[in-house]
Amino acid sequence: MLIAFSVAPSGGDSPDGSVHDAVAAAVRIVRESGLPNRTGSMFTELEGEWDEVMDVVRRATEAVGAFGPRVSLVLKADIRPGRTGEIDGKLERLEAALGD
Repeated sequence: MLIAFSVAPSGGDSPDGSVHDAVAAAVRIVRESGLPNRTGSMFTELEGEWDEVMDVVRRATEAVGAFGPRVSLVLKADIRPGRTGEIDGKLERLEAALGD
């Protein structure tokens, strides 16, 4: 499965509302998981089997929870059994289509 997720604290102590330290804690967990991943300005993408992907999301969410009394999690999943390499494959197919 391929997921895109965003996790952030609310109600923290940052006077400017910045959440980069909390996001860094979450991304660190994603990167240490060893699963294929990519982080952009708004979402982190992660690819793997259901249980391993959801475990990473849970641990990333728990890490963000240390930065505030409340956590917001947005998650979108593409569940396509039997497919792997979609974190790059979907983009490759898009770029090929744009080249036509």
